[in-house]
Amino acid sequence: MPDTLSLRLRRRVAGRRVVEVDDVVAVEEPLELRVEGRTLAIIMRTPGADRELAAGFLLSEGVVRSAREIFEISPCVAPKSGAGAGNVIDVALLDPARFDPQKFSRHVFTSSSCGICGKTSIASVMKRRRPLRDPTRVSARVLRTLPRALEKQQTAFQATGGLHACALFSPAGKLLALREDVGRHNALDKLIGQALLTGCTPLAGHVLLLSGRTSFEMMQKAYAGGVAIVAAIGAPSSLAVEFARAAGQTLVGFLRGRSMNVYAGAERVKP
Repeated sequence: MPDTLSLRLRRRVAGRRVVEVDDVVAVEEPLELRVEGRTLAIIMRTPGADRELAAGFLLSEGVVRSAREIFEISPCVAPKSGAGAGNVIDVALLDPARFDPQKFSRHVFTSSSCGICGKTSIASVMKRRRPLRDPTRVSARVLRTLPRALEKQQTAFQATGGLHACALFSPAGKLLALREDVGRHNALDKLIGQALLTGCTPLAGHVLLLSGRTSFEMMQKAYAGGVAIVAAIGAPSSLAVEFARAAGQTLVGFLRGRSMNVYAGAERVKP
């Protein structure tokens, strides 16, 4: 069975009958992320693609700007004493002197569902980088086909019903990459991390699809990866919309059936 799935005994109640059966659930375990031997975050995630998760997290947090700044990503041996113990990964930087752990606010604990927010965060991000100028356009017809294409490839979600997914598509609707995780932020970090480690960032000319709702942090992570077009099956938050407009991104929400809402960057969506 893949690391993303595990069997658990459940009691199923049907009328007056109680039946004990095996059920498949998504795995959630902590991962300690270290940079130069110092703990930066404890991430509750679905095991698998941990190198990608680390790389994407460091890119979206501004610790690195490119894969060239990463010297090595390696697992560490830690004492095992309970579920998830021993999950440690350490990132060595090409220039360790440039890393200042005091600059990063989230180096204590990160759950699978939490994020950062606040208009001051938008301002701080935009001070470091300029709005995206990606001229890529995608048709509304293509956008409508993406949720179904994503659903067909969500094997772990189909087994458990408990995982988020993020996927990269070409403007023509071709699925290029997909990652799943119990945390939607983690799924996106894995996706962007994979692109970073293979030299594909910035991801200009791509369309990002999110299986759930869109928060400020999801837009910020997409921006860090260079993604200008973000579509989601769920709803966006107000800060997500504000960030998309400030960052020069296109944000599509409620992408279901034949309808969708375009909250920012409508010029990139061809009717």
